[in-house]
Amino acid sequence: MPAGGTARARNGAKARSGPDRKARARTRSSKDFDTELFLTTVGVGKTLATYRPKSYVFRQGTKCNAVYYIQQGHIELSVVSSQGKERVVGLLGPGSFVGEGCLGGHPVYLASARASTEATVIRVEAETMIRAIHEHPELSQRFMAYLLLRNSQIESDLVDQLFNSSEKRLARLLIMLAQVGQEAELRTVVTPISQEVMAARVGTTRSRINYFMNKFRKLGLIEYNGDLKVHSSLLNVIVRE
Repeated sequence: MPAGGTARARNGAKARSGPDRKARARTRSSKDFDTELFLTTVGVGKTLATYRPKSYVFRQGTKCNAVYYIQQGHIELSVVSSQGKERVVGLLGPGSFVGEGCLGGHPVYLASARASTEATVIRVEAETMIRAIHEHPELSQRFMAYLLLRNSQIESDLVDQLFNSSEKRLARLLIMLAQVGQEAELRTVVTPISQEVMAARVGTTRSRINYFMNKFRKLGLIEYNGDLKVHSSLLNVIVRE
């Protein structure tokens, strides 16, 4: 083989080996990546904080520059209209992301996030989160799965508000909070929630919430004496015409 051909072959091998080495390095890095560790530890672009009940993680209209991951506790999302009317639009628990709009280019937060219980939350700067999602498929898959589930819940909430009575909306909220299934059982609501928050979430008055709660209790659908417990038979309130 001519010397020039040998040189070209060597150069070709070098050209191929460079990208191959980088690809192998990325693969090793992805395999070594621990999604749960990333979402629960501090580091570059990540900080950890604990919020007392009623304290704000962020407020509506403030600069949107980070995603928050709830490690422990519960966060409620609320929106205030230009007329000053506030509505609770979401109740999120451990494993949920909050403020993800910054990844879509939102300049400000569209809702306020407030701790409804003591909550431990990790703040991930937008640039850090975007880079990690691009580099690690495991994180990307987990984040996308959460967004799809959250989107489905929002669509269900919209249908609930448009077509169901306040009684059915309250029943659905209680079932979601207690994570009631089809099996006949009584489940405890582990997330503390006041009737004021229920009213804001359902879109009615506190007096109506109190009326329906007493009605459900008399029918044996719920129990509350310190702890709020929900029976699976409450599902019948949702499905009946």
